[in-house]
Amino acid sequence: MGDNPTVHTGLAIEARGLVKSFDGKRAVDGIDIAVPQGSIYGILGPNGAGKTTTLRVLLGIIDPDEGSRRLLGHERPLEAARQVGYLPEERGLYPSMKTREAIAFMGALRGLPLREGRKRAEVMLRDIGLGGYVDKPVKSLSKGMAQTVQLFGTIVHHPRLIVLDEPFSGLDAINQARLENMIRAQAAEGATIIFSTHVIAHAERLCERIAIIAHGKVRFEGSVAEARERLRPHVRLRTRSPDGPWRAALPPGMHQVDGLWSFELPRSGIEPLLKALIDGHAGIEELSIERPGLHDAFVAIAGEEAARELQESAVVQAEAAE
Repeated sequence: MGDNPTVHTGLAIEARGLVKSFDGKRAVDGIDIAVPQGSIYGILGPNGAGKTTTLRVLLGIIDPDEGSRRLLGHERPLEAARQVGYLPEERGLYPSMKTREAIAFMGALRGLPLREGRKRAEVMLRDIGLGGYVDKPVKSLSKGMAQTVQLFGTIVHHPRLIVLDEPFSGLDAINQARLENMIRAQAAEGATIIFSTHVIAHAERLCERIAIIAHGKVRFEGSVAEARERLRPHVRLRTRSPDGPWRAALPPGMHQVDGLWSFELPRSGIEPLLKALIDGHAGIEELSIERPGLHDAFVAIAGEEAARELQESAVVQAEAAE
C-alpha cells in the first residue's frame, strides 16, 4: 500500500503562509489553516474577508503567490480532485436538464460513471421526499430544492473532502436546517467538511474547529470552545437587599442596571461570592453564570468593525432568502 501523508498528519488540509493578491491588494494575507480528517471545519468572516479566495487556493483552482498547501496528502491539490466535492458560492445548474441527470453529470465530472450516478441520484432524491422530481427539469425546482440538488451533485461520488462556499446563502430556515442535517450526516460517514460562512449560528452549531478571518488574515484558529474561552463567563445577580457586607465580594466599580448586577466571573470562582451573599443575608433572587457565545468571542478576536461587517453580511443573506 502506498504511503499516504494524511494518515500520519491526521490532516485533510494543511496550509502555511498563504498569500494571494489581486491588483496589488492582498485578498489572502499569510493564512495558516489545519483541518483535521473527519471534522466539520468553518471559515467564519464577513463578505470580502478573503474566505472564497482562501478556499480556491486550498483547492488548487488558483495558485498562491506565497506559501504552501497540502490537500488530502497532495502538494498539488488538483491531483486529489476526484476525492473532493466542491460547492462554489456562484451556483449554477443547466435549467433544462432533468434533476437526476444534473446530479449524475456533476458526479461524472469527478469520475463517477453516469449509470451509477443516476442510481445514487434517484435514491438521494427519494430519501428526502423529492422522488417526484427525478425526471423533472431543474427549472421546475424551487430555489431551496435546486440548491439541494447541487449539493447532491457535490457529494454523489462519495468524496473524502467536501468544500462548501457560503452553502446557506439564500436559503430559508427550513432549507438551512435540512442542509445542516446533510452536513452532519456526511461527517458521520467519515467525510471531512470545510465550509465558509458569515453566519455565526451555523459555525457555532456545526463546527468542531473554526478559523476567524478578517481582512485576509486569520485572527483565530482552533476549536469553538477555545474561541469562547477567550472571554470569562458572566455573572448576573439580583438581590433582595440593596446593600450590605456582601458588596465587598463584588468586583470594584460595579453598578446595577434595573436592579441587576452583571460582571465577569471572578478568577476565584463563584463559591467565595456565594458564601459572602449567604453570610451577608443578601437575599438572592436571581443568580446565573452565562458562558460567552461565539458572537462575543468574534467581537473580542476580530474587533467591532469586523463584527459590524459580519452582521451586515448576515442581513444581506436574510433579505436574499425572503
